Amino acid sequence: MDPVVNAPDELIADRRLGDPGDLPEDMPPWMARTIAGIDTFSRFVGRLVSFLVIPIFCAMVYEIVMRYAFIAPTMWAYDISRMFYGALFMLGAGYGLSRGVHIRADFLYRNFSVRMQGWVDFTLYLLFYFPGLLVFLWTSIDFAWGSLSSAERGMDTAWMPYLGPIKAVLPVGIVLLLIQGVSEALKCWYAATRGRWPQ
Repeated sequence: MDPVVNAPDELIADRRLGDPGDLPEDMPPWMARTIAGIDTFSRFVGRLVSFLVIPIFCAMVYEIVMRYAFIAPTMWAYDISRMFYGALFMLGAGYGLSRGVHIRADFLYRNFSVRMQGWVDFTLYLLFYFPGLLVFLWTSIDFAWGSLSSAERGMDTAWMPYLGPIKAVLPVGIVLLLIQGVSEALKCWYAATRGRWPQ
C-alpha cells in the first residue's frame, strides 16, 4: 500500500519527489514521453523563474537602506517588488502544480483509495480545471492586450510604471498551467486505471 495515501496534508506532495523520467515500466510509452517531457519543461521554467527572487530581494534591500539610513525612500521599489512577485507567482504556478504543492482541501480525499483519488482528480481536471483556465486565458489575453495597447500606467505610486508587461505575464502563466495540467490529468488517469500514482 502506498504510504502517502493516508499522509497528512503537508506530506501529500511526497509522491512527487522523483525525477520527471522516473515513471512505471507498465505506462504506455506515449504517456510516459508526454508526462516526462512536460514535467521536464515545467522544472526548467520553475528553475528559471526562481531567479526573479534576486531583483525582488535587491529592490527591497535598496529601499530599506535608502529609507532608513539616508531618509530617501524610492518611488519605484514598491512597484518593482510587487510586479516581480506577481510574475514569480504566475510563471511558477505550473512548476508548483508539477510538484504537488498547491493548496488543496483534502480531508476526505486523502482517505480515498488511489483509484478513487485518480478518478476524482481526472474528472475535476476535465470538468473544471481545463474549462476554467481556458476562460481565464481568454479574459487575461483581453486584459493584457487592453493594457498594452493603451499604455496603461499604475496609479498607486508617483512612479506610475507601465502595467502592460506585468499584465502580459498572466496569459503566459495560464498557458504554463494548462500545459502542466495535461501531465497531471495523464497521471490521474494512470492512477485511476492502475491503482497507483506514477510518481
